[in-house]
Amino acid sequence: MVGAGQLARMTQQAAIALGVELRVLAGSRDESAAKVVVDTRLGDHRDLDDLMALAKGCDVVTFDHEHVPTELIESLGTPARPGAAALVHAQDKRVMRERLTALGVPCPRWSSTDFTAPVVLKAVRGGYDGRGVWVARTQAEVDEVVSHGIDLIAEEIVPFERELAVLVARSPHGQGVAYPVVETVQEDGICVEVIAPAPGLDPELAAEAQRIALTIAEELGVTGLLAVEMFQTATGLLVNELAMRPHNSGHWTIEGARTSQFEQHLRAVLDLPLGSPEMAAPVVVMANLLGGPDPDVYSRYEHVMANDPAIKIHFYGKDVRPGRKIGHVTALGDDLDEVRARARHAVTCLRGPLSA
Repeated sequence: MVGAGQLARMTQQAAIALGVELRVLAGSRDESAAKVVVDTRLGDHRDLDDLMALAKGCDVVTFDHEHVPTELIESLGTPARPGAAALVHAQDKRVMRERLTALGVPCPRWSSTDFTAPVVLKAVRGGYDGRGVWVARTQAEVDEVVSHGIDLIAEEIVPFERELAVLVARSPHGQGVAYPVVETVQEDGICVEVIAPAPGLDPELAAEAQRIALTIAEELGVTGLLAVEMFQTATGLLVNELAMRPHNSGHWTIEGARTSQFEQHLRAVLDLPLGSPEMAAPVVVMANLLGGPDPDVYSRYEHVMANDPAIKIHFYGKDVRPGRKIGHVTALGDDLDEVRARARHAVTCLRGPLSA
């Protein structure tokens, strides 16, 4: 696995149970997965020699991020899943929009040339977690973003009712499965909460969302996981973003589904039979833990565990910084309000006081 962030760290947990030997490429020994994966190689994901050394003796190469140049992936010789031809659609927003538009997938109106306010401007490459996205409501705001010389596309500002995400998996032989559609809650461009299944979603619309995601996976030739972020609007669904790897919207599956997204990704890229995406409880809520002003998060374990023995806490082995994703908690149950309150209480306690 190229990359050693929290996605690789959680993939290692699934690999142990499957008897899969995982090797990761890390930039330093301080990265999340490098702290727990024995076979950690240090190197640069933009260096072909480092990638070749990582791939030597492996059955397959996969990724915990989308930043590996496609021309290097094509030069590896070892099967890469997803392959370069698919992964480029998660790397380049212009390529993604052009392809999805050609496939007839519902998307926001967009342009590579018309930057007229009001508009959403997106960096063609390199944006994530709200970075590389600017909502410009005046022409002066547009001109300010454009002045930095970033390669951009423009999209309409969508009056959406809420944001949804669909996680699907596809194997090299074309077997595909879809997880229940979830609702994602964003603050400042960062996902803070995922609710599974999306509350009150019409079953026909849920089935349509899954169909769209599975169609994209097939048409783009994705192998492994594909996360499709969508807007739910008054007139239907619009595809917002794609990610071809385990995804934050799927962390709830570790305890909340029969097969976690991390196990599913390994099954898919190794061309094993895919696991059941069925939920393990009627309601699952995952809340992201963002670093607060008090870095001593671990001292608050005891209160959270004693207050709710059923809450599940995951830490990523990262230094605590305000606003940084350092972990998540998951709550399961029968009642949405109760489960959501438990998850929110846990992250609030773990973050600590509002002022240090």
